[in-house]
Amino acid sequence: CLMTQTITIELPLELKTALDHVTQREGVSKDVVVGQALKEHLFLRQLRGLRDRLAAKAAKQGVITDEDVFDRVS
Repeated sequence: CLMTQTITIELPLELKTALDHVTQREGVSKDVVVGQALKEHLFLRQLRGLRDRLAAKAAKQGVITDEDVFDRVS
């Protein structure tokens, strides 16, 4: 059983309308759609952060382009 907590958010009308359409079309709750969207968004933020840190380390070693990477691994 997952612990949950209720939050309140404000959405622009356009997003609220889109959310309503998705939930009606897919037959799922707003909780499911918003929860999944937030989970995906947070994952992508984490991935971008990792990419940025790795890119900075690679740049210090002269690995800037895809070609630089290919030269190092081949």
